[in-house]
Amino acid sequence: MTNQYRLHYAPDNASLIIRQVLYELDQPFDTVLVNRAIREQDGPAYRALNPNGLIPVLETPNGPIFETAAILLWLADRHTALAPSVADPSRGRFLKWLFFLSNTLHAEMRMLFYPGQYIGDDPRLQEVLRHHRHITLKRHLAKLDELKDENNYLLGAELSVADFYLCALIRWLGLFPAGQTDWFDLGAFPNLHSLALRLEQRKSTLQAAQAEGLGVTPFSSPQHANPPEGSAT
Repeated sequence: MTNQYRLHYAPDNASLIIRQVLYELDQPFDTVLVNRAIREQDGPAYRALNPNGLIPVLETPNGPIFETAAILLWLADRHTALAPSVADPSRGRFLKWLFFLSNTLHAEMRMLFYPGQYIGDDPRLQEVLRHHRHITLKRHLAKLDELKDENNYLLGAELSVADFYLCALIRWLGLFPAGQTDWFDLGAFPNLHSLALRLEQRKSTLQAAQAEGLGVTPFSSPQHANPPEGSAT
């Protein structure tokens, strides 16, 4: 490993969030493409890093880490940036919203994107699941829109890893499942829209967008990725 970090990624997957944060922290890293087209994430080499077969994995001097929120928190603490310190009174607020993004918003989005994994192959049941996820996801987004309010970033004046996580989730809600995104309108959440625009101006976003073929408005008006290697699906 040339650098201290090695990111196992697929374009426009959750690894995008880790890539952005590494750029934001100005940390050099190596990348290893996980070829989803041949289900490389299910192979023994990848499963040795992440037994759950999910993307991403970040190899570190302390061993491999998986789960997006865990990687983000580890990086923020290791580099004392993009998160309140353990002693900071705002630490608890930061943690609860970071894990809301991970355990609630992102988890329910997976139900929307992969209904067969949760309800089986019956299209009628899948439609019921999608309908209920639309309702709950709008409710979650409204809470986040109110939380951001007039702040520069989600949790106040300071940029945090939560902002990168949230904007990636916003991106995917506008893209997936393909042809079934009419229910989602980012304009209905003006504070989240302003956050998306703000993050698009950061150098780290421009670097990640170029690396993974995301275009110039990856959050506020997303287009499907055209990556130089690999596939998002």
